[in-house]
Amino acid sequence: MKVSLKWLSEYVDVPADTKAFCDRLDLTGTGVEAVERTGAALDGVVVGHVLTCEQHPDSDHMHVVTVDVGAGEPVQIVCGAPNIAAGIKVPVACVGAVLPGDLKIKKSKLRGVPSCGMCCSQRELGMGGDHAGIWVLPEDAPVGVPIADYAQLADTVLDLEITPNRPDCLSMVGMAREVGAMYRTDYESPLAGMAGKLALDASAAPVDETVKITIEDAARCPRYTARVIRGVKVGPSPDWMVERLAAIGQRSINNIVDVTNYILFLFGQPLHAFDLDKLKNADGVAHIVVRAAAEGERLTTLDGEDRALTPDMTVISTPELGAVALAGVMGGLDTEVTDGTVDILLEAATFEPGRTSRTSRNLGLFSESSMRYERGVDDHGIEERSAAAAALMVEVAGGTVSAAAGNGAGIVDEWPAPSTAPDLRFRVPRFCAMMGADIPRADIEDILRRLGCTVADDPAGDAGVLAVGAPTFRPDLEREIDLYEEVLRLWGMDRIPATLPGGPGRVGTRSQMEHVMDTVNAVMRASGLNETMTYSFAEPGDLDRLRMPHEGLGEPVELINPLNADQSVMRQSIVPGLLRSVAYNQSRGVKNVQLYEAGAVFFAAEGRKQPKERRRLAGVLAGAMGEAGWNAAPAPFDFFDGKGVVESLARELALPKLRFKALSADEAPHLQPGRAAVVLAGGAELGWVGELHPLAVAAFEADAPVVAFELDVEALAKASRPARDYRDVPTFPAVSMDVAFVVDEGVAHEKLVQCMASAGGKLLEDARLFDVYRDEERVGAGKKSMAYALTYRAADRTLTSDEVDKAHERLVKKVCAATGAEVRG
Repeated sequence: MKVSLKWLSEYVDVPADTKAFCDRLDLTGTGVEAVERTGAALDGVVVGHVLTCEQHPDSDHMHVVTVDVGAGEPVQIVCGAPNIAAGIKVPVACVGAVLPGDLKIKKSKLRGVPSCGMCCSQRELGMGGDHAGIWVLPEDAPVGVPIADYAQLADTVLDLEITPNRPDCLSMVGMAREVGAMYRTDYESPLAGMAGKLALDASAAPVDETVKITIEDAARCPRYTARVIRGVKVGPSPDWMVERLAAIGQRSINNIVDVTNYILFLFGQPLHAFDLDKLKNADGVAHIVVRAAAEGERLTTLDGEDRALTPDMTVISTPELGAVALAGVMGGLDTEVTDGTVDILLEAATFEPGRTSRTSRNLGLFSESSMRYERGVDDHGIEERSAAAAALMVEVAGGTVSAAAGNGAGIVDEWPAPSTAPDLRFRVPRFCAMMGADIPRADIEDILRRLGCTVADDPAGDAGVLAVGAPTFRPDLEREIDLYEEVLRLWGMDRIPATLPGGPGRVGTRSQMEHVMDTVNAVMRASGLNETMTYSFAEPGDLDRLRMPHEGLGEPVELINPLNADQSVMRQSIVPGLLRSVAYNQSRGVKNVQLYEAGAVFFAAEGRKQPKERRRLAGVLAGAMGEAGWNAAPAPFDFFDGKGVVESLARELALPKLRFKALSADEAPHLQPGRAAVVLAGGAELGWVGELHPLAVAAFEADAPVVAFELDVEALAKASRPARDYRDVPTFPAVSMDVAFVVDEGVAHEKLVQCMASAGGKLLEDARLFDVYRDEERVGAGKKSMAYALTYRAADRTLTSDEVDKAHERLVKKVCAATGAEVRG
């Protein structure tokens, strides 16, 4: 919501220091999104005095004028306005000025005559809709004075973020009350004075004989009121009203509609003005029926759109016309106020917040009225706000307000379901103990009263308890703790000393999962990956686009009310989101992308009420590690880079018996065949690692190759070992021996290492592959030679050559028997 400080200062003292004021608003829960200085857009526009006015030599409708702008020599301007004349004073935009709409004033020639400026209308200055001619200023307007200063247009406008639970702050009076409570100063509401100006015309047909109201469902519409203003003249609004609405970003339409908008922003009460004659039936009575929309019913709203309605929407209707307005959202085109309108039916009502919100979102139709109704409009005091609006309409548009035969209020009022505010208790000692500060009782009472609450002593006589009545315009004050929050935020949370909660046995410690995640983040950063965060929402076809099998991932969790069709399910894998980030970076020239994310994935199952969540760690590596140098280009990422990241993580988490088992193309169609593996720790499956299939990468508009991995964080935490086994530094020498096994191509390195570890027993300390050799003549077709460096050592003695020979011979024999290998000489 935009708040004009110039307008606000009429009701409460606003601090002169705008920055300090904004900081205080932020501390009290009202976020300041932006600060705009109005009037600055009119720099270079000054009051000018037209000295001469002559007909343009080459135009029938343009004139050549000389204007004194208070800066030395008069300037020559070509002007096409019909009301330009010598002797008048007008706003002049000098060369260099920039008018609203980014119109830059330059020195130019119009039909051969030089023009050094522009005489302006009100609309060209953004100050109203009048464009019939030049804005003629009063004769006493001082020449050369900036028009923003002369017209008092200089203002500071705050763009505030009002939380959904504070509908009372969506008005100037509500913000004045809030500022008064913040600074403990009085504010003044103009409501009583404006409503007091209402004069009723008893000579016209009574309003209760002209208008009849029927509310079919009080839950949809707790209160509906109507007034009749006769004999109005629809036309431009006065300058002061146009200026105030323009300051908060509202365009002037006409005096009737502008009044409804003015009251909306002043008091937070949405209004709607109908053309009364368009609502009347043959008997001259306007029968307003508030009801549910019929299935298939249609309404053309004020924006010209023909809309299909559903029964969960509430409409204002008449028996003859059907729906004439969407309750709380927007009026209908057929009953709008036009220049020919003479009699007005003024609606002031309240509607159910939830239904108004759903209607706005389902139709994609949002308005200032719907924003307030969906947060809650107070049904108390509507008659006064309606009276203020009717009196203001008479002031700016003429006419009279009809009296009522049944009462002296001049209003038809149906109020089947009045709201009530709760009576609350405020325990002062409990509040102070909870806040950790001794806040004086007098300050507590003062703050609550300034917020509109009634405060009295406890009826039971408890000296430490206050009886508090919450106002109906604060629907968020439902419990005692809500009052605590109000007092605390206005007293100042920055004034509360920081303390630790007391109590025996409150010893804080980090969980195992937190330790695991610290290690995960440290390893990922050390491996060159940057942490990112992608949406938990996903497209329904993400897994199919990635070519990832659905087995083991459960059913997708569909959103009931998705933000858009591209984010209608919860993600079952983090990798698609990371691939989109890779594509985004690559399309902008960033070729080397290394990202990781730890987050939740979701899956459902038939018959289960709630979906399950699993925490996953996923990473992608695209491009190369580092940029190309003058003498070398870095190798692109491949399977072993991803495997290395996983191995580094396993080492830091002390995962036991880490293994990588190759995946076939059928098992992992989303990965490159021969470059894919499942990650195992003992018998537990942790996830997978591999190069993504080029078709999967291309489906996300990224460039291959892309290496990826996805691990189950809970499985990592369960397999990790916080306490590691300690081994002394070896004190006895090791014996190194090399051996080369010739095996079939299908025999994996993992199989050989497992056999060697089993056969070598305690004496085999390490087996490291250092060479793989293929040659059909020397090794044989379909064969490969794998050479290993073996290290033998005993922890308690120096090994003899005889012991090593026997152990080595036993190892070779068992490996050959288990794998069909031959020792290469």
